Amino acid sequence: METRKLGSQGLVVSALGLGCMGMSEFYSPKDDAESTATIHRALDLGITLIDTADMYGPFKNERLVGAAIRDRRANVVVASKFGQVRTEDGKNLGINGSPEYVRSACDASLKRLGVDAIDLYYQHRVDLNVPIEDTVGAMADLVRVGKVRFIGLSEAAAATIRRAHAIHPITAIQSEYSLWTRDPEDQVLATCAELGIGFVPYAPLGRGFLTGRFRRTSDIEQGDRRHDHPRFHEDNFNQNLAIVDRLEPLAAAKGCTLAQLALAWLLCRSKSLVPIFGAKHVAYVEENVRATEVRLTDEDMKRLDQAAPKGVTAGLRYPAATIGNVNR
Repeated sequence: METRKLGSQGLVVSALGLGCMGMSEFYSPKDDAESTATIHRALDLGITLIDTADMYGPFKNERLVGAAIRDRRANVVVASKFGQVRTEDGKNLGINGSPEYVRSACDASLKRLGVDAIDLYYQHRVDLNVPIEDTVGAMADLVRVGKVRFIGLSEAAAATIRRAHAIHPITAIQSEYSLWTRDPEDQVLATCAELGIGFVPYAPLGRGFLTGRFRRTSDIEQGDRRHDHPRFHEDNFNQNLAIVDRLEPLAAAKGCTLAQLALAWLLCRSKSLVPIFGAKHVAYVEENVRATEVRLTDEDMKRLDQAAPKGVTAGLRYPAATIGNVNR
């Protein structure tokens, strides 16, 4: 597995990371034994970056990840997040970036993960009621006392990133980025490049849509959160299938799967990108890591950009009620 420098603060990780959210919530069904085997297989194949958050489950995912890596801690870069506050029974309590909450959330995550320090700690969403300087100042305190090694932000706008980085070096920005979500190309990627900040694309497979796995909305199981995402609603779904249809011959020409093609596109965009794909089955990890073997030429990249140009995707990437929480 290729390794990459994530940011300019000294963090080195595998070129691909494993996102663990779907193992505990949002995507049906769930199987802790298979999820644990999936994490172990990812580590066996050279993936070092394992991504979780306190709100996944809620809280269940950090416990799952902590148990899975307990005997392999030295080979894992643990990334977790705070800020989207939920109760044990799943109730959403809003976004909290207050210094007091930063400290308490970190202590709780450390306990659930069973680690002495979180390698990469993100603010999951920016709290518009708390100055980013105050939140990042508290995160910097966690670094100083050794509870956190590096810090990052998720779904932060360029101006917010600059303000945060002025308080303490930001190692990584995590935001949605893929062939059908190209918003970071507006300002965020350039800002990260200028400031020496790494970028971690989440949902690089369009929540599974770009794999060709879903050909109709009925392919999505009942209880799966994708039903709530506008891009999976009937009218948008059918329009977005055209993107997959255009990508299929390109994948066939490269002798790879659609998932491998979508990941390879990101890997070839920049050496500062480290995509984290979501998977909860061993077979998907084994398929996705082979994206590192796909070689895309400049002509290939041009064809991919033509097949999935910026702005072509139908529908918001989050429900209208929550879209205001991203890129802030």
